[in-house]
Amino acid sequence: MAIFLTKESKVLVQGMTGGEGMKHTRRMLAAGTEIVGGVNPRKAGQVVDFDDRAVPVFGSVAEGMAATGADVTVIFVPPPFAKAAVMEAADAGIGLAVVITEGIPVHDAVVFQAYAKQKGTRVIGPNCPGLISPGQSNAGIIPADIATKPGRIGLVSKSGTLTYQLMYELRETGFSSAVGIGGDPVVGTTHIDCLAAFQDDPDTELIVLIGEIGGDAEERAAAYIAAHVTKPVVGYIAGFTAPEGKTMGHAGAIVSGSSGTALAKKEALESAGVSVGSTPSETAALVLALLAAAREVTHN
Repeated sequence: MAIFLTKESKVLVQGMTGGEGMKHTRRMLAAGTEIVGGVNPRKAGQVVDFDDRAVPVFGSVAEGMAATGADVTVIFVPPPFAKAAVMEAADAGIGLAVVITEGIPVHDAVVFQAYAKQKGTRVIGPNCPGLISPGQSNAGIIPADIATKPGRIGLVSKSGTLTYQLMYELRETGFSSAVGIGGDPVVGTTHIDCLAAFQDDPDTELIVLIGEIGGDAEERAAAYIAAHVTKPVVGYIAGFTAPEGKTMGHAGAIVSGSSGTALAKKEALESAGVSVGSTPSETAALVLALLAAAREVTHN
């Protein structure tokens, strides 16, 4: 199994005919994603050829869903139009909207996140790499060739780059799903949402949680793990050397005083029983050691 995205998922791409949309649609198709259409009101009725696959362009998300049964949309539209794109997808009743766009104003994100939640649409992002269930489907910009093997590790991460690195480090072990939730101050799907889904997924044996400085999402995730997660969790926090008061990489990665520091997050996770690595490679080694120990217990 997997969380949020499976081989049955039918995917639309809003902004498919733009430069980034074209590039990543081709990559998603190559990864086996069932992309059933693009959305661009100015190019409705056209067909775009991607190597051996012809993908129709629809005038709206609702039109695309009606014609294809799509249940996922990946959004590549520019920041000024992202709010309208997400709200259109939510109005159409789509189940999952993956917002890749970065640079979206926080006020816009607050509005469309609340609107999508009210309509029952799960949003992943914005400013995220998307999600992948290896061997099944890939919705976003995660390079499919770094982790092609399905497995029993679930990964949730704020950082796109660290998502890729941990997937590469653990590529021989494999993943049920990897979800890049994005590092903006306001995101739709949280660490806790993914922890809950992985906890309920019978094919996920161990969970990797990647966080970074800023905010209190990781501390809240630690409290949730302590109360609700019975599977082993391994963590990594980026930003131990970040100077106070300076935004690092993501809009949400800023430390103010003692709040949101990497050390505070590490301590909160460890107090919940999470093994926390000091580097990505050490984190991967902790994962492999825990999996090996669990299998030794099972065999005995």
